[in-house]
Amino acid sequence: MSTGGGGAGRGPALPGRVRVLYSSASIAGNALSQAWALWLIYFYAPPAGADIPVRIPELGGLDPRVVLGITLTLARVLEAVDDPLIAYWTDRTRSRWGRRIPFVLFGTPWWCVLFILVFTPPADGSSMANVVYIFVVAQLYFLLNNVAGSAMEALLPHIARRTVDRVSVASLQVVFGVGGAAIGLSLSSLLVDLFGFVGMAAIIATIALTTRYVALAGSWRHALTDATPSHPGVMRALRATFTNRNFLAYLPSFVTFQLGVQMLTALLPFFVAAVLGESRLFGLSGADNEGTFIFLLTVMVIGGALAGVPLFAAVARRRGTASTYRAAMLGAACYFPLLFFAGYLPGIPALPQSLVAMALGGIPMAGVFLFPNVLTADIADDSAQSTGTRREAMFYGSQNMVEKFAISLGPLLFSLVLLAGDSAADPLGVRLVGPFAGLLVLAGYLSFRSYRLAPLDDPARAPDAGAR
Repeated sequence: MSTGGGGAGRGPALPGRVRVLYSSASIAGNALSQAWALWLIYFYAPPAGADIPVRIPELGGLDPRVVLGITLTLARVLEAVDDPLIAYWTDRTRSRWGRRIPFVLFGTPWWCVLFILVFTPPADGSSMANVVYIFVVAQLYFLLNNVAGSAMEALLPHIARRTVDRVSVASLQVVFGVGGAAIGLSLSSLLVDLFGFVGMAAIIATIALTTRYVALAGSWRHALTDATPSHPGVMRALRATFTNRNFLAYLPSFVTFQLGVQMLTALLPFFVAAVLGESRLFGLSGADNEGTFIFLLTVMVIGGALAGVPLFAAVARRRGTASTYRAAMLGAACYFPLLFFAGYLPGIPALPQSLVAMALGGIPMAGVFLFPNVLTADIADDSAQSTGTRREAMFYGSQNMVEKFAISLGPLLFSLVLLAGDSAADPLGVRLVGPFAGLLVLAGYLSFRSYRLAPLDDPARAPDAGAR
């Protein structure tokens, strides 16, 4: 393991109240991102037989979902290039509120408004106007998400100096993130049934705005002290970021996992329609009560993730963050392909099989979600030690840029896989999404095997490493 780690392992303990309030920001990000991933494709290009119109036209003989996938891919790619620029801006900002607070304070409301606008297309039916509309709104949504979200993320290396505090914050972020996912997945499913898509989006956006501001208020005093601008030179900052060997080992693992999870999230409405349409529970059916069945599946995923958080946090305290993250990646890579078989076991109804499969899948996902912010903070510390300046936001911004490039392919890849079959009569494409996601995560796991960084107080270091 590298003896690097910058300031990690040094400095005062972060008060528990600040850890809790700062971590609660994960509610906002997960609520909106999960609702986006769950409903966007379904809202604009639903499967045959759905009770909402197809809003995207066929173009050049391409299926509407493929057209939507290409549109969202282009929107992500074009917007992603601003991530390192915004990160550089926040790293270099000098204000009476420090480097990060202005971006969170003024960017969050517009981000929430744009989420609502996603579900207010200009045409009720299939129209080219809807293609142009979602292209523009998606770009602006991604931009404001970056402005507000990356600045909040970049506070972590500054306010949490010890590995134990970073793991604690990461654990709380997963717990709050699971709560946000419950809002974005489970609650949104019920809200769609009760209030429609626009009503759902307004309620979820209001929750996101409130929780983000509560998190900012709770960490305000510590955020004010993050006020020293980094050294100038955007190209120098980019060079230091993308020549960092540990960052290059970690980055593919992060983005391929996010891509796989995005595809699995988008799968849920299609899975209910294709696999659980004939299932019944307390007089409800998958075909007629789709939102309720999606709610049940997401509750099981969330339950599995909550069970996995203390497990992986305990392992990290003994074996170190990188080793535990690596094990969780391998577990997810092995498990996701098994979703192909949910509902095939003889003698057991499809719904119980699917619920158990979702719960088990949440466990390794918790382990992977737990450590990215900790690992990026460690990498930023190590870079600060070698370069003499702190560029936390540049690492988070560059990570977000590459993530956006990668997951911009998600809707397109998802749509192409579904071409193999997305109906109850032919569900092959729906079932193949799990194995495809598993292969993506496996590629990330193989990349992360070359990661070699451990901070001064990481359990993976040799007993005498801290004395060097």
